[in-house]
Amino acid sequence: MGVKTASVYRISEHGTVLSTDNTLDLAIQGNGYFQIELPGDRGMAYTRDGSFQLSPDGDLVTHDGYAVQPGINIPENVTGITINGSGEVWVKVDGQTELVNVGQLEIANFPNEAGLEAIGDNLFIETDASGDPNVDVPGALGFGTTLQGFLENSNVNVVSEITELVSAQRAYEMNSKVITTSDQMMSTINQLKS
Repeated sequence: MGVKTASVYRISEHGTVLSTDNTLDLAIQGNGYFQIELPGDRGMAYTRDGSFQLSPDGDLVTHDGYAVQPGINIPENVTGITINGSGEVWVKVDGQTELVNVGQLEIANFPNEAGLEAIGDNLFIETDASGDPNVDVPGALGFGTTLQGFLENSNVNVVSEITELVSAQRAYEMNSKVITTSDQMMSTINQLKS
């Protein structure tokens, strides 16, 4: 006897966005996942976690150092970075007045987001159930836009989850009392038989 997990499901609703004032933080407003190159020959992963940073070489990477794809490289002598809603990455180079385009972010959508396999650290990989990724620029038909200086919050409704937890705890306590009462009744019956 015991319990086991019957199924696990992922809520694919998007969380609210929170301003961070960090120029490398990106949120996707709408559908889509950032593409992340896993190390070695492990292929591509996908995430909505846009808390990016620069590697020592100036590449846009995740906090674990995985490169954002397509690769974006920021030169050393940059005084400002602007990423617009369409995912275009512009930099202000020291001593120049014009912004310079250094890359274009692309995001991926899936026919069945629920079919993505979580591999940890907010990363997912495609599966047969998710279908092949559709890749395009942010803002294209069916794709969300990028918001610079924002991150997506968790989509968990804490109040609802705490309420469910309290309900589960009460049900557990009631079941425990039923078992205790049943044991006491069996003990009493056994004593009466003796």
